Amino acid sequence: MTQDKEIITPLWFSVSSSAKLGGVDPKTIRRAIKNNSELKYKIIKNRYKIELGSLLSFLNKNIKLKNKLKKNGLGQYL
Repeated sequence: MTQDKEIITPLWFSVSSSAKLGGVDPKTIRRAIKNNSELKYKIIKNRYKIELGSLLSFLNKNIKLKNKLKKNGLGQYL
C-alpha cells in the first residue's frame, strides 16, 4: 500500500549543486530551465534554486541523462 505524501519542506539546490548531483554539466540544467522543462525552480537573489524531486524526474526522462545520473551522479552511491 503506497500513499502519496506531499513534501512539506522540499530541498532546493543551486544549478552547480544540481549538476553535481545529476552527474551532468551546469549548462544542461540551465538549458532545461530555459526550455521550460518541468523543472521546478525559484529565483533568489538572481540565482536559480532547483527542487530535488523535479530534478530527479527530469534526469530520469532521458536515457542519456539517466545513465549519467547512475554513473557520475547520485546513483553511483546507491
